[in-house]
Amino acid sequence: MASEDAKLNADTIRTVDPTDIELAPASNPSKTDDPFLVAFAEPFDAENPQDWRSGRKWAVTDVLSATGFNRIMVSTIMAPALSTIAKEFDMSSTESAMALSIYLLATAFGPLAIGPLSEVYGRKPILHASNIWFLIWNIVCGFATSKGLLIASRFLAGFGASAIYALANGVLGDVWRPEQRGRSLGVYLLIPLLGAAVGPIIGGFMAERTTWRWMFWSTSIFQAVMIAVSFTSFHETYAPLILRRRAERLRRETGDSRYYTTDERLNANRSPTRVLGRALTRPLRLLAFHPIVQISSLISAFYYGILYIVLSTFSDLWTKQYNESIEISGLHYIAVALGEIAGSQICAKLMDGLYHRLKARANGEHAPELRTPSIFPGALLGPLGLFLYGWAAHYHLHWIIVDIGVFITMLGMQITSMPMTAYIMEAYPEHTGSAGAAQQFMRSLTAFLFPLFAPTMYNVLGYGWGNTTIGLIGLFVGLPAPLIIWYYGATLRAKAGRIY
Repeated sequence: MASEDAKLNADTIRTVDPTDIELAPASNPSKTDDPFLVAFAEPFDAENPQDWRSGRKWAVTDVLSATGFNRIMVSTIMAPALSTIAKEFDMSSTESAMALSIYLLATAFGPLAIGPLSEVYGRKPILHASNIWFLIWNIVCGFATSKGLLIASRFLAGFGASAIYALANGVLGDVWRPEQRGRSLGVYLLIPLLGAAVGPIIGGFMAERTTWRWMFWSTSIFQAVMIAVSFTSFHETYAPLILRRRAERLRRETGDSRYYTTDERLNANRSPTRVLGRALTRPLRLLAFHPIVQISSLISAFYYGILYIVLSTFSDLWTKQYNESIEISGLHYIAVALGEIAGSQICAKLMDGLYHRLKARANGEHAPELRTPSIFPGALLGPLGLFLYGWAAHYHLHWIIVDIGVFITMLGMQITSMPMTAYIMEAYPEHTGSAGAAQQFMRSLTAFLFPLFAPTMYNVLGYGWGNTTIGLIGLFVGLPAPLIIWYYGATLRAKAGRIY
């Protein structure tokens, strides 16, 4: 099944960043060739994040995971209380929907700056700064006295929250090797995936029993705790920065200015302003000129938009069609959480198992395209779940059938998205943060836009035909795109390098 393109070594045909070609050295020297080159020792270097002991790797991963849980939970926690908030601030239905989704719009633009900044200044300072920024504006949301202030502070909080999307790919790519990709992604996603579904459950009980403001106050308390934990447990993972600090230490201690890193050599003739400017434009250039980023972003964005259609309309289904209370309607989001968790754990084993098998068939050569076969089961399951969910809701069948349909939908979408994330991480090992930011830009746009037309779609088509339409589009998008990557991914990566 594997084509010659898919068997090509990713180290041989790697994507060359267009900003670096003009100054890239003719060949990459090794430490053996040049004693003044500062690089990680082989086969083991204690400062190399990929050689860290497992406990330290998991500590960094868990900090990101817990932080992601809170930030993602805040994106959906308002959903059950929208009618209450709209009444208090005299908001139209569009304005109340905007108060919920403006947070997601911010997560589209935030990574475009945060991802590249983490490749210039390192992951650690960006994480700490974004944590504090998010805390401040989330507190402001809880004390908002007007709809304008609520919407504005939600946007600014979302900008800070978006750092988790920009940093996660980069940090996981920094510390985990390809052989551990499935397991590391599965463990990392375990907690954040709960956030999107747990948010409406918690929000439903708070909306019914206390003021909606506690949604923001309680998550701010949790965020303050996570800030304290991250300051003590999170270590810098960005290899070029770690090596740069090592080179600076050697130059200082020996008085010899000839010590350098590969990164310093590439940027030797560039001013700090130019380096920063090129870094900040990299995500959009990747999205504009690299077909594999475009294809993977299209797949991820479509399924992410469906997720937020479900999250934003699920409560209304139960309160308006099944006449359940807000509290009880929130409990149905458990099906969403269980589907995503099951999908992440199944896909983790599927990804690693298929990767080892396909790598063996490719004579032990690693290529990012080996991730794509894992996508196909999810590309089929997601639309099937939508069909079941939609027609069960259309005919008012027992609630368990609807929840099973949602469970299958979330299961399929998770199995689809994880290999795409792994593919981007391995196709762009030197600029994982920027590539992830480009992908997240599209994902967040659909998460913002899809819920805006979802109520109208369901009013016009009903749940049956509405979900069938989305499911058919999902089959049209979700099946051909991975085939393109499987057969032509290596060629497209090489061509991008030659052109740019």
